[in-house]
Amino acid sequence: MGAALYRASTEARLLFEQANRQLGYDLTELCFAGPAAALNDTQFTQPAVFVTDLAFWAAMQPQVPAPAYVAGHSLGEFAALVASGAVEFTAALALVAARGQWMADCGARTPGGMAVLLGATLAEATALCTAVTEVCGEPLVVANDNCPGQVVISGTQRALQQAAAMRQAYGVRRMQPLPISVAPHSPLMSGGETEFTRLLAALPLCSPQIPLVMNVPAQSVHEPEAIRAALLAQLTAPVRWRESLLWLFAQGVTHFVEIGPKAILASLVKRTLRDATVESVDAVAEGAIG
Repeated sequence: MGAALYRASTEARLLFEQANRQLGYDLTELCFAGPAAALNDTQFTQPAVFVTDLAFWAAMQPQVPAPAYVAGHSLGEFAALVASGAVEFTAALALVAARGQWMADCGARTPGGMAVLLGATLAEATALCTAVTEVCGEPLVVANDNCPGQVVISGTQRALQQAAAMRQAYGVRRMQPLPISVAPHSPLMSGGETEFTRLLAALPLCSPQIPLVMNVPAQSVHEPEAIRAALLAQLTAPVRWRESLLWLFAQGVTHFVEIGPKAILASLVKRTLRDATVESVDAVAEGAIG
C-alpha cells in the first residue's frame, strides 16, 4: 500500500518518513511488505491508512484544483481534517495512533465485528438490528450508511450470526462479514471516551480553511469545538456518508475527486448521485507524478 507512490513522489516519501520517526516503528515497511496480520491489526491499520491517504494528497495537491469541500469516510475523516487546514499532520497522526490503540483495546475487552448488508435500505437494516438486539440481548447497530443498497452493521459476533439467520425476513439480499475483530461506530466502542475526550481537548484545532463535511452531522462543521464533538460522537455513532453526499449535492457540488489508492468511495458516490462527475486519482497509476 503506497509503495509505488513512495518511490515516485518526494512529498509522499517525506510524509512516510516523518510518520516513521513520530510513531517509533517502521510504518513504511509495514505498509509495503506487511505482514498482513500486523497491518490488519487496527492499531497499525489506522495510522497506515491515514498516512497513505495524506501521502496521496501531498503528492497530488499541486496538480488538482482547490476543492470547495473536503470529506472523509470514518477514519478518512481525520485525513480530511488535515486537508482542510484545521490541524497539522503530526498532531492528527498522534490522535489517530491513540484512536487505533484504544479501539484495539476495546476489541480485546469486547470482541465484535462488522458486516455489509447488500440490497437493504437504511430502514430495513435498522429494523433488522433492532430485532436482533431484542432476540439475543446483545448490541447490533447500523455503522455506515454508505449508499443506496449498501449498509454496514456493527456489533457482537453473536448478534452478527443472529442477523445472518434473520436477514431475509428484512429484505437483505446478501450479508458479507468484514475481516475485522472490533465493532466501530457501535456501543461496543463506549467506555473509553474519557481518554479520547482528553486527547481531543488537547488537539490544536482551528477553523477549516476548506469547508469540512463531517460524518455524524452529515454537513459542514466550522467551529473547533463542534469538530471535537463530531469526532467524539463518531466513535459510537453511524457514518452518514450517503446523507453527506446528498448534502454536498444540494450545495451545488457535482464533481467529486477521490484522493487515495483504489476507488472505493468513488463507487459509493456514483451509486448515490447518478448525475455527478466522479474521479478517483491514483497518482501513480495515472502517471501523474514524475
